[in-house]
Amino acid sequence: MSAPDQLLVVIDAVARRNDGESVRIARDVLRAGASAKICLPDTPAEFARALARRGSRRPVVIGDDRALLRAVAQLHRGRELADGALSVVPVGPRGAVELSGSLGVPLGAVAAARAVLEGSARRLDLLVDDGDGVVVRSLRIPVGPAGPAVVEPPSVWDTCRSLVRTLVRPAPSVPGMRAATRTHRLRVEADGRLLSDVDDPVEGVTVRSRGGVAEVVVRPRAAEPVRVEATAVTVSGAAFRYRADALVTGPVGTRTWTLRPAAWSLTLPQSLTPPAE
Repeated sequence: MSAPDQLLVVIDAVARRNDGESVRIARDVLRAGASAKICLPDTPAEFARALARRGSRRPVVIGDDRALLRAVAQLHRGRELADGALSVVPVGPRGAVELSGSLGVPLGAVAAARAVLEGSARRLDLLVDDGDGVVVRSLRIPVGPAGPAVVEPPSVWDTCRSLVRTLVRPAPSVPGMRAATRTHRLRVEADGRLLSDVDDPVEGVTVRSRGGVAEVVVRPRAAEPVRVEATAVTVSGAAFRYRADALVTGPVGTRTWTLRPAAWSLTLPQSLTPPAE
């Protein structure tokens, strides 16, 4: 077989544990259509080593959005992200594969595996921060409640506090009352243009890669949202956390994200229409 038909299939440990049947189906479809070397890493370090030792094989990740992001980050750190297309077979609960779906990857194991074999590479943008972190789709400040997130594992003390909270009934809310919207004192600059400063609190900031530019939306406390397009965005102020795709990072005091258009490739179905923005 030619080099593109040689696959390195990295099966994430979470996917193996939570949905072994979908993993088996995807693995069998891939093996039936190509020469596939199967790797079963149990830790992030083993996951990284498997990718680093792929040789000329095309990398395929079976797992949820966290596994996809881990692969993108690892290839970026190795300065190998532009060397060839990455492929993914999403396996996990619907909320844990939303990013993959938004990029155009089929969410069914069979359809996604066939796309790996029959699809084509599509160039995608990437946001890279000054700490060498990556954002595939969008970031949000503050973290916000939407979507699953990955944070550091809780300590024993955190677990005890969580148990106490479950045993203490919260005070009942008063009908008709709304919780005050929390604001944040952040300085936001886009390509050197000041969009908001710390003396003008904001409710949130989002940055999203869209067609070769970064769309920046700043939501002031008492004004209409400010929307601009830029290639670099800097946020600073009081220590803040942010959600980068499915991962939560921070706290940091300042961070700059720079857009890199068409920085990486993802294998998608041949008949794919552009995903909804």
